[in-house]
Amino acid sequence: MANGFIRDKLDIKFLILYIAARVIEPLPMEGMQELTMCDGGIDYFDFSVCLADLVKTEHLCMTEDNRYSITQKGLKNSEICESSIPYSVRMHAEKNIAAYNKELKRRAQILSKVLPRDNGTYTVELSLNDDVDNVMKLQLMVATEEMAKDLAVRFRQNPEKVYANLIESLYGK
Repeated sequence: MANGFIRDKLDIKFLILYIAARVIEPLPMEGMQELTMCDGGIDYFDFSVCLADLVKTEHLCMTEDNRYSITQKGLKNSEICESSIPYSVRMHAEKNIAAYNKELKRRAQILSKVLPRDNGTYTVELSLNDDVDNVMKLQLMVATEEMAKDLAVRFRQNPEKVYANLIESLYGK
C-alpha cells in the first residue's frame, strides 16, 4: 500500500461504512470509489474486495439500479467503529461527502424529461425546484428528439438563467 493513514482492510471497511451512512442517496460504484479513495493507503483492489465483503456480510446492499446502500446492520456497526478511522481521514471524507451530497441535491432540484408525442414531435419537460417547492415547470414542443435532448441538457447546465430570462421576457424589460 502507498503512504496513508489507512493501514488494513478493516480500516477500509470502516471508511466505506462511514461514507455510506452519510450520503443522502445510494451510491454507484464510481461514487463510492471516489469518496473512499481519499487516503493514500487505499488501493483499488483492496477497495473492491472490501466493498464486496460488506455486501456479502449484509452491511451494504445493492439497489435495483446497482447502487450501494447501507443496511441497518451497517449503520449500527458504522456508529460503533467510526472513531477507529483516523481523524484526518474522517475530515477529508466529510469534506468530500458534503460536496458530493450538495451535487446530488442540486441534480435532484433540476429535472428534465423528453417525451414522444403521437404526431412524431417531442415534449421537453423542464422543472426547477428549490428546497421548499417547485419554482418553474415548463413544457415545450419541439420537432425532433435530438432538439429535445439538446434543450434538456442546456437547461440542466444553467436553469436559473433560463428562469431569469423567462421572467425578464414576460415583464418586457
